[in-house]
Amino acid sequence: MNAEFVQSIHNFFNNSVDFEVKEREVAGVPAVLCYYTTLIDTALADRHLESLEKRAMAGSEKWGNSATSSAEAFSEEKLAEQVCTGNLVIVFPETNMMLGIQVNNAPKRSPEEPKNETVVRGAHEGFVESITDNVALVRNRLQRKDLVMESFRMENTHAHINILYLADAIDPDVLAQIRQRIRDIPYKEFYSMGQTEDYLEDQVYSPFPLFLNTERPDRVIYSLLEGKAALLTDSSPTSIITPTNFFAFYESPDDYNSRIIVGSFYRMVRVVAFFTAILLPAFYISVISFHSEIMPIELAKTVKMQINDIPYRPLLEALILELFIELIREASVRLPQPIGQTVGIVGGIVIGDAIVSAGLASNLMVIVVAMTAIASFVIPSAEMNMAVRLIRFPFMLLSAALGFLGMVLGTLFLFIHLLNLSSLGQPYLSPLVPFDPSRFKDVFFRVPFYRPDKQQQTFNHGGKRS
Repeated sequence: MNAEFVQSIHNFFNNSVDFEVKEREVAGVPAVLCYYTTLIDTALADRHLESLEKRAMAGSEKWGNSATSSAEAFSEEKLAEQVCTGNLVIVFPETNMMLGIQVNNAPKRSPEEPKNETVVRGAHEGFVESITDNVALVRNRLQRKDLVMESFRMENTHAHINILYLADAIDPDVLAQIRQRIRDIPYKEFYSMGQTEDYLEDQVYSPFPLFLNTERPDRVIYSLLEGKAALLTDSSPTSIITPTNFFAFYESPDDYNSRIIVGSFYRMVRVVAFFTAILLPAFYISVISFHSEIMPIELAKTVKMQINDIPYRPLLEALILELFIELIREASVRLPQPIGQTVGIVGGIVIGDAIVSAGLASNLMVIVVAMTAIASFVIPSAEMNMAVRLIRFPFMLLSAALGFLGMVLGTLFLFIHLLNLSSLGQPYLSPLVPFDPSRFKDVFFRVPFYRPDKQQQTFNHGGKRS
């Protein structure tokens, strides 16, 4: 009987080479051990087996249940789920029960600072691909009993989407909406958080990100304290924070770890960088093509002498350099880090100088494109960074066709689009629209954490302590 049972399990797992099935007695009862040799720690498994057998021999009533093991009725689906997660499963054919023991030894990396979210001051730990490690990083910093995690399982891959929130802070309607949208996901083959965003977002085709992606536990904690929810999976180091607004993408953990005036200043600089990255090339094209009279005479003469040697219109000149910058950036990302840095230096200095010397672009256009690229890289969020770089191209086309009027129309369309966006039903431009001046200080400034009238007095004039 056991031989047939063992063969049926082998067939169920498609006779994979790394799948092991062994017959042995556990606590004096015939049993079958099932596991993937590539996923478990065999030494740890032996220790757990010895401990369980001692508990069974001692007459413990529920000897199979412990912090690392649990018993349940046998089924092939449950067996596959347990084995595929790296557990050792003991099947008892006579009683139709099975015992799962957590002995996973899958390779994983240690928490390290995310390369795309570096900070000057603050924590230097980031999420990894293990959901248990990621939740531990959050719980270690936010030691509250109302920190709750809910889990939803995808059918085919057995991957989980997990919601992390503070029960005393989150809006119940927002939480109910998140749960419902996760349950309504029709596609059960889950591989990345990007798939989750597509199903949860209100407007999929907007270039602007509607969820905040982060790999930083401290940023997740700030968001949880604000009443937001964080979505994590057991296959990605990225956490999705929702609902969010437009201005959240311009905040950085450095803001809260630096001086109040410094943090507020750089937050405003990032907002200014948003408009600079979008409008500066369009402004250059408008001035050169339609409104050169607004330039001082001396500057106009210099610019006129430079563009006279350019064989095409300013729009094409700008497009060539902008696309060139995008190619350099993409190449730097895909190549190994030492080579990527070399490509950036060679592309930005050598080839850029060669383009100007060849008469394909003016020096002023190179300055404008360089300032635009720097302004876009100031934005802390990589997703918002990409959206800004994409949006400047329609603005360039409008300014080439209509000048300043094109820039005004583009700004109007952009503002209307942002007004129509929402993140999980929450206004994307909040607190600007709907207008809530009481929240302006939290959005545009880094406010102090203390109340001035509650500051402890440590000394008085005259040297006497209070």
